Amino acid sequence: MRRKLFIAAAIIVFTASNAKALELPEWHGFVEQAFGGRLSRDTLTKHQDYNMLEQRFQLKTRYAIPGENVLSAWNGVFTYKGDFVLDEYFQTTGSYEVRELNLAFSPTRILDIKAGRQVLTWGTGDYIFINDMFPKDYVSFYIGRDDEYLKKPSDALRLSLYPQEVNIDFVLIPFFTPDTIPDGDRVSFFDSFEGGITGRDTDRNAVKPARQAKNMQYALRLYRTFGSTEGAFYYFRGFDPSPNSYLDEANHQLFYERMDVYGASVRGPFLGGIANAEMGYLRSRQDEQGDNRLIENSMLKWLFGYEKDLGNDLKVGAQYLFEQKLNYSQYKAALLSYDYFWDEYRHVLTQRITKLYKNQTIMLGLFNFWSPSDKDGYLRLSGAYDISDQWKLTIGFNLPWGQDDTTDFGMMKKNKNAFVRLRYSF
Repeated sequence: MRRKLFIAAAIIVFTASNAKALELPEWHGFVEQAFGGRLSRDTLTKHQDYNMLEQRFQLKTRYAIPGENVLSAWNGVFTYKGDFVLDEYFQTTGSYEVRELNLAFSPTRILDIKAGRQVLTWGTGDYIFINDMFPKDYVSFYIGRDDEYLKKPSDALRLSLYPQEVNIDFVLIPFFTPDTIPDGDRVSFFDSFEGGITGRDTDRNAVKPARQAKNMQYALRLYRTFGSTEGAFYYFRGFDPSPNSYLDEANHQLFYERMDVYGASVRGPFLGGIANAEMGYLRSRQDEQGDNRLIENSMLKWLFGYEKDLGNDLKVGAQYLFEQKLNYSQYKAALLSYDYFWDEYRHVLTQRITKLYKNQTIMLGLFNFWSPSDKDGYLRLSGAYDISDQWKLTIGFNLPWGQDDTTDFGMMKKNKNAFVRLRYSF
């Protein structure tokens, strides 16, 4: 299988390099080998000594529709991006994922339309998401895949309007896509049904919303620039992308609760750098009073950030996140004696440092999460070397820690790893 993968890659690389001569769409992509070794043995997961061993082959293209037709007149562009992965952590057979497959066109001067599979994102946070309720892959984040794979694609229709007063983005998502969260096979985690950190032995399962018209999700962003500062308002109606509520305790079933999210953000120059602020009110539509112990309460979130270029290819950034669980007294009163419970307030501080060397061919990076309220954190160290225009070597460390097994980073403390990725791009 591995031999077939690289033979196919060689064929595509040859075709891509001769696309213009053959009058075909230009193809680009990469071939990558990745390995993540555990820094301590984890007997709870499938493999005790590593959590990533894979070969990845990505292809992508953009094709402007030619000819004399409506889509050509509307500047129609077809976009495709797909990954073939040989994941040796689980098996030696390959899998295929379409990350982008969409058609974009502009029927009028003030309207852009994109239909199909696409990666959706908005908001001002750096690795922190408040109004961005689109699906994420947190397993990829913790094991050391490229940052591209933190954000999962959605099958969606996106309309972008550009009238004079305010710009408008509207997204319709007909089918629910959940976050990819630890399930115990590759990454161990805290399971309240098991009463501690668990791995492959977990039998919990999450029930997804049915594919029905009433379960379509909607997202709206209104934004405008005032000088060099951009302000935005957000609205989302759909489901929590992570299963944080209980459907059936006896059968260890979780579910994705219905929610509305109302938010706003501002981002612009400040004291020689870039400052941002964002807030979001996450309204639980199935537990508005907060007195159902099985359903996650409504929450209020605030984020403040600042980043600055200090010169000599050195950039720094910092953020402060504040979270409040609303109707907390009702939540505490509804708990049973054996229930796990979470605090009313959570504080998280982040720091980012990025330094470039040797004509920007070497990058050293640090990103640190620290929660003084949860007494946990997560340090991400990375280094990348552009060996040539085609070859790139990336190494790094994922170092989560925490006092308690129940907190976001504390439950990940068994998953510390060192990773390496070698990529050839074409």
